[in-house]
Amino acid sequence: MEKTTFQDITPRTSKLLVNDNLFIDDDLLLFRRFEDVPVSTDSRKMSCLFVALCLEGSAQYTVDTKVHQVRKNDFLVINDGQVLSDYTLSPDCKGIAIMTSNDFFAEIIKEVYEMSQVFLFAYSNPVFNLKPEKAATFSAYFNMICEKVEDREHRFRRQLAISLLKAMIYDIGNEIYQKQASSPKRTRAEVIFGNFISLVKDNFRHERRVSWYGEQLCITPKYLSETVKQVSRRTPNEWIDYFVILEIRVLLKSSTLSIKEIAESLHFPNQSFLGKFFKEHVGVSPSKYRRM
Repeated sequence: MEKTTFQDITPRTSKLLVNDNLFIDDDLLLFRRFEDVPVSTDSRKMSCLFVALCLEGSAQYTVDTKVHQVRKNDFLVINDGQVLSDYTLSPDCKGIAIMTSNDFFAEIIKEVYEMSQVFLFAYSNPVFNLKPEKAATFSAYFNMICEKVEDREHRFRRQLAISLLKAMIYDIGNEIYQKQASSPKRTRAEVIFGNFISLVKDNFRHERRVSWYGEQLCITPKYLSETVKQVSRRTPNEWIDYFVILEIRVLLKSSTLSIKEIAESLHFPNQSFLGKFFKEHVGVSPSKYRRM
């Protein structure tokens, strides 16, 4: 069987397809109108984080083969690695959206692993309705971010955008927490996935064996792998690597630790091993990433 290939959706590729100037480098892209979002009925893989709010009308799209409906005041999250297709809008549909690169999102949520875990909830609950006042708050954040991003003469344009996005994400994160608390009983697979992510968050610095996590959850590595892949479309190893890479990024950008010290803190055999691992996942060496 021929392997399907996807043209990835990223801020860098997407900004070439829109006329608006609402972007920061290849990291952040803002859409004032849903119809400007450069997706189609074709299958496309998300290599970024995408969040949006429907203001009027309705929309329909498929993520990882599951169909989702979006209506007024619905907030939606599409995570990195998910496959988007069959994107259609009603004639009266209006909405706003934000697309961020993985590096930019990591910069926003530095050392706030609880927040990154909140967004994992969106893998099984990608659409949820906001109360009108909460939708208005999100719109207000969005308009403020647009205003600052448009001001290209502002010396601290990027920093302002990050600060406003961080505040917005905290508010949205709180909404997701509330949804988690009030959501119907989760399936066994969702419970296992949630427990696995909690374990990884607490132990990834020193433990990266899938078999170890299976032992802690009292299930076989095979069953753990099948369950995590079923819920999130990623393997346990990919999730472990996700948290390791996020930690390395944070330490490179916001600490004075040497690369050797970072390798030691994360229990890599040596600095060279960390460098190879990081470059395979990010595309540049740790030293180059730190200078970027």
